[in-house]
Amino acid sequence: MDSVLREVLPEQGYKVKNPPRKKGETGADIIAEKDGVTVAIECIGFQDVPPLRSKQFFEIFFRAVSRLKDGAQRCVMALPARFGRGLSMRARHYGEAWKRIGEAFPELEIWLVDVRKKDYKVHKWNDWPEPPSSKAGCAGVRIP
Repeated sequence: MDSVLREVLPEQGYKVKNPPRKKGETGADIIAEKDGVTVAIECIGFQDVPPLRSKQFFEIFFRAVSRLKDGAQRCVMALPARFGRGLSMRARHYGEAWKRIGEAFPELEIWLVDVRKKDYKVHKWNDWPEPPSSKAGCAGVRIP
């Protein structure tokens, strides 16, 4: 996923400011800048084991918001597109807490990345929960 974002972000006017991290290195997976706005992007893959998937989701959340201390103006959790299918359920499960996280961190975004199509959709944290009749993961806005 990291390599796909590194390929498509420059095509959309972003300047990728850091090389790919080596194993064991700390820091944001991708630091990009566009129009003077610094974007810190943290990436995870999709785990088939639900408890592991939840653990990694919340780890990436804390890594993303921790980038505020490094000057990030947008903090991104980059997730595989199929993660979008479960986000409404996750948001409904946490209810008020989910909503308050979005209010506390307006810089927080979730990008659903389709590596096969080399594309991504940008969402704010509080885009979820979606109404049960909507197609979770399909909505979103591409921010050029």
